[in-house]
Amino acid sequence: MIAAGTLSLSSFLTLGLAQAEIGPPEKEDLKFGFIKLTDMAPLAIAYEKGYFEDEGLFVQVEAQANWKVLLDRVIDGQLDGAHMLAGQPLGATIGYGTQAHIITAFSMDLNGNGITVSNDIWERMKPNIPKDADGRPVHPIKADYLKPVIDEFKAEGKPFNMGMVFPVSTHNYELRYWLAAGGIHPGYYAPHKGDTSGQLNADALLSVTPPPQMPATLEAGTIHGYCVGEPWNQQAVFKGIGVPIITDYEIWKDNPEKVFGVSSTWAEENPNTHLRVVKAMIRAAKWLDANDNGNRPEAVEILSRPEYVGADYEVIANSMTGTFEYEKGDKRDVPDFNVFFRHHATYPYYSDAIWYLTQMRRWGQIEEAKPDSWFMETAKKVYRPDIYAQAARSLIEEGKMEASEFPDFDTEDGYRDPQTHFIDGITYDGHAPNDYLKKFGIGLKGDDKI
Repeated sequence: MIAAGTLSLSSFLTLGLAQAEIGPPEKEDLKFGFIKLTDMAPLAIAYEKGYFEDEGLFVQVEAQANWKVLLDRVIDGQLDGAHMLAGQPLGATIGYGTQAHIITAFSMDLNGNGITVSNDIWERMKPNIPKDADGRPVHPIKADYLKPVIDEFKAEGKPFNMGMVFPVSTHNYELRYWLAAGGIHPGYYAPHKGDTSGQLNADALLSVTPPPQMPATLEAGTIHGYCVGEPWNQQAVFKGIGVPIITDYEIWKDNPEKVFGVSSTWAEENPNTHLRVVKAMIRAAKWLDANDNGNRPEAVEILSRPEYVGADYEVIANSMTGTFEYEKGDKRDVPDFNVFFRHHATYPYYSDAIWYLTQMRRWGQIEEAKPDSWFMETAKKVYRPDIYAQAARSLIEEGKMEASEFPDFDTEDGYRDPQTHFIDGITYDGHAPNDYLKKFGIGLKGDDKI
């Protein structure tokens, strides 16, 4: 563990609880953006349960048309902060797409996405998929079983199109990870050549579709499958237009997902406000997972309102209450499909940021080799566990939370232990990003360039 981020976190930790007191907010009236997905829940719950008001904050939450609009409005100050794709603060800070220094001090959830294919593709995959004793498909379903279908498309000269939500989205990287693990090339980016399609050398052609439009785009036949958050996989089941074949929990168990992002300038101008926002959302995340998900039915009712996700209660409940429905009628227990607080879900680990950066390098969004130190320094510019720790200590001091509910800030270095629960069996260690990239058969590594 190295350099500025470590020093910043450690320096804070030596100050002790006396420094946990947070001054009055510099800005009390705030507007936050979100996309209509269930993982915006910490924002909705912090508002509905009065946690923002407890911090002296008067918050508006406002749905945004798409991820680009949301990011642009945070950059230009129309929004004070927003529910973001984990890759957005990183991509913006390194200048992939719109350049701006965005930071995050709060991770919003773990898991929560799925990959869905059309009914036609599912029927063509099924003969390749092993069955259990009851005749049901054995999960997780690997992309190996999709590959023969894509080979048929290629032999017929037809493109195989799939949707994802944004070039630096979790969904793009998870879909690419799953496809590549099954021997299907998802294509490269080559921004230095003016090519941001992400489709160079691709077997499957991935393109951007806003989350709420995924089911309709699938139904229209424009795409053959997609990767998206909820409730848009479960809606495909309810509408009878597609089959979710795998969750991201099965691709990478307890993978980090959305974050709450603000501009670095905003954070510098409003440090007390920022800490108070993080405090409110930590409490909201805890409420969402409390009582063994016992509060989830109430959360589903709140999210189903038109001002939030605005989907049917039953559709949202399908994944938010501990189950997930694959093929119609094939509902299985997936208690950790949505995790908001357990497993230190809200803590912004540097190693989570580095994983996203490895995937940007793997697929060409970072065009040249970078030393391990670059990955670590970039993570520390964007992910701010020091701010999170100060907010958490304040909650502990106020008696609203217990120290045992958080990472041990006295020993914490910002890196998770090496993670082994990937669908391809590859281990990820955030301390060695370049060695990690060398383990993949498909993807850029070392001095590779497109």
